[in-house]
Amino acid sequence: MSAHVVEVGTELPPLVLHYTREDLVRYAGASGDFNPIHWSDRAARALGMPSVIAHGMLTMGKALRIVTDWVGDPARVEGYFVRFTKPVPVPDDDAGVNVHVTARVTALEDGLATIAIDALLGETRVLGSAQAQVRCG
Repeated sequence: MSAHVVEVGTELPPLVLHYTREDLVRYAGASGDFNPIHWSDRAARALGMPSVIAHGMLTMGKALRIVTDWVGDPARVEGYFVRFTKPVPVPDDDAGVNVHVTARVTALEDGLATIAIDALLGETRVLGSAQAQVRCG
């Protein structure tokens, strides 16, 4: 966490999350989530998706890094909530795709900061109502 005083409106340093198909394979192995929408374009398209999509929990976990990087100690995160609003399609190429994450402090009470998190793929919000509670003191 910055040495500066934390106050409502404080913006955290932005974060870019990069996803490739290789990341999805690794996450599937680590999580045990082998749903074919995360590795088969055919299965994803059968459900109306443009292509393979990133695991929601992978996006959720990676987005929280904006808070853990800022606070310095992940144990200071006391709560985290998100709603999945749109999938993150991951192309079958070497370039992958980026999700841009921003965050700001929206409330402070009794040493606990509430941080609103925005995660955008282009202009599309992929997480909704995302917020974390972090112990500041």
